[in-house]
Parts: sequence; structure tokens; C-alpha cells
Amino acid sequence: MYAIVEIAGQQFKVTKDQKVYVHRLQAEAGSKISFDKVLLIDDNGTVTLGAPAIEGAEVSAKILEHLKGDKVIVFKKKRRKGYKVKNGHRQALTEIQIDGITANGSDKKEVVSTKKAATKKTEEVAEPVEKKPAAKKPAAKKTKEETK
Repeated sequence: MYAIVEIAGQQFKVTKDQKVYVHRLQAEAGSKISFDKVLLIDDNGTVTLGAPAIEGAEVSAKILEHLKGDKVIVFKKKRRKGYKVKNGHRQALTEIQIDGITANGSDKKEVVSTKKAATKKTEEVAEPVEKKPAAKKPAAKKTKEETK
């Protein structure tokens, strides 16, 4: 079972007992946290899709620690101008461990297997649209040279 969940503005594919590094969260280390913006849940081939999120579904996690990521060097240069700037950056991260995925509020209408979804798309037929005749454009004005 896995879920696609939005955490701190980014989307992650998570499973139970997985460790994930996300942008820094405001909660204390060791505390429990839950994310309710679950976009998709796959339970052994049964896919529940949200529009945009699944109501009642949530992913619970435990915050393990707050840390900084690896250093990234930002180097800017304009050739032949003598312009060079070197900066470094370390992203503030939080390591979380996924405790569980619950899909309590999912409706049965939203649960669609992947095989059924493919056949539904082929069965839908668009109604033909009647075309209106195009309006005639007015004739171009003749210049003095063309009238002679």
C-alpha cells in the first residue's frame, strides 16, 4: 500500500515505515504529525484518486530529527567582465518516518481499478458537433491602379 501525499508544498510517494526528508516542519522532534492532503492511495491494485485530495484520508508520521542538507555551491560568472560570485546553501530539512496510511473517508465512487478506468475511457463517445457555415468576408477594396 502506498500513497501520494503533499508535504510542505512537495508531493511524495510514501509507504509505511519509510523515512523521508522534507522541508523544515515547525513541530518538535519526537512529536507525531499527520498530513491530510492525500492525493492518491493504492491498496493492492485498488486506486483511490482525489479531486484534488481524498476527504478523510490521512498519512500519520513521526518527526525523527531536524537537520541541514548537503552544501550546494552556487557559482555565477559572466565571461570577459571580471564578474564572479560564489555562494553556498544548505537546505533546512526534517526527517520523518511514516507510521501509517488511513483511507477512512474515501467514497466507493472514487475507487476505480486501473483496468476499469482504461475501458471507461474507450466507451465514452463525444457527441458530434454541428458546424455553422463560415461567414463570407467582404471583398477587398480595389486600388486606383487596379481599376485602370
